[in-house]
Amino acid sequence: MKHYYFFLLFILIASCQYFEKQVPSEKELLQKELKAINWKEVDEYPSFTDCDKLEDKIQRKQCFFEYLTQLIQEKLQVDTLSVLYPELDTIEVKVTVFPDSRMQFEPQFPKDSAAYDTIKIDSILHARLVDFPKVNPAIKQGIPVKTQFILPVIIKVE
Repeated sequence: MKHYYFFLLFILIASCQYFEKQVPSEKELLQKELKAINWKEVDEYPSFTDCDKLEDKIQRKQCFFEYLTQLIQEKLQVDTLSVLYPELDTIEVKVTVFPDSRMQFEPQFPKDSAAYDTIKIDSILHARLVDFPKVNPAIKQGIPVKTQFILPVIIKVE
């Protein structure tokens, strides 16, 4: 029985080192986790239903951008934009995908855009760039997030 008490006393003394360790505070843990997150990159890019079938992240991203560019070009192709402004061959469109799956389009004009009627072009784009298929928003840490990117759209003259 004495050996049992001696063994119990030894374990008690040896385990005291575990009680002396300081536990990091909640704020320290939060700051450490926030620093570990890459805020410039999303875990999953926005995607259309057709692109969700692809397994590779890079292929899904490429599919999304190609499909969106194609849709925008098709919607602008039926308009008089290329007739009104034949010198305008490419428009940069700032696309915003919101967490609730809404999309917003804003044309980005070059600094020398005095030759264009930017208000008219903007109104044509807003009138044409509607009724897009449902888009799944980007995902960061399991949460849908807002993403923005600039998409160059070529206006085809036919």
